[in-house]
Amino acid sequence: MKNFISHIPNAITCLNLLSGCFAALFAFKAEFEISAIFICSAAIFDFMDGFAARLLNAYSPMGKELDSLADLISFGLAPGILIFSFSQQLITPEYPAFIQNYFPYLAFLVPVFSGLRLAKFNIDTRQTTSFIGLPVPANALFWIGVCLWGIENGFNLYVLGVLILIFSYLLVSELPMFSLKFKDYSLQNNYIRYILLLGAIVFIVLFGFGGFSAAIILYIILSVINMKL
Repeated sequence: MKNFISHIPNAITCLNLLSGCFAALFAFKAEFEISAIFICSAAIFDFMDGFAARLLNAYSPMGKELDSLADLISFGLAPGILIFSFSQQLITPEYPAFIQNYFPYLAFLVPVFSGLRLAKFNIDTRQTTSFIGLPVPANALFWIGVCLWGIENGFNLYVLGVLILIFSYLLVSELPMFSLKFKDYSLQNNYIRYILLLGAIVFIVLFGFGGFSAAIILYIILSVINMKL
């Protein structure tokens, strides 16, 4: 029984990985909403595997490595393909031939820098209770919002390129960012987390999937403010 219990967190991580595979598949097909749903599912499983490991005291070196590999697919490759397909939708004959032919491949900076972020996280002892740089799940959620909002409302291709560069940098930056893990539920110790959660709910209610982008921008702003305090 104990041996079975020890495999539960890894099984949940595999569901994260499987969700990422489906997200990548539907992103290639330009079925943006379905891809976004699978990325969100992966984020839920990513939270649940850590929660299960703590609850069951079932930590393992294999689990740590598996978690990073799953995250690279679900929050690196899948959003990279999502952005690739999204940028192809934005290209019109008015853009220069060079942009039309090569711009979409800029999207794959996202999985590259996500891989660097995850490798850095695994060897950085400073990131036990908080983060240095933007976490890959947060980055993936940001791109869900951009792509789904942009499909419905239009988006400037050059702005997209700038955002790809900025958020790729944020993944490997030295910006301290707070964790959403609660040690207790007091307002005094968690006010910044409650502000983020409340803001995220409001944004998602108002903007749907587009609210994810606004929520992640709020997360970055609050992290900067928290660093100054």
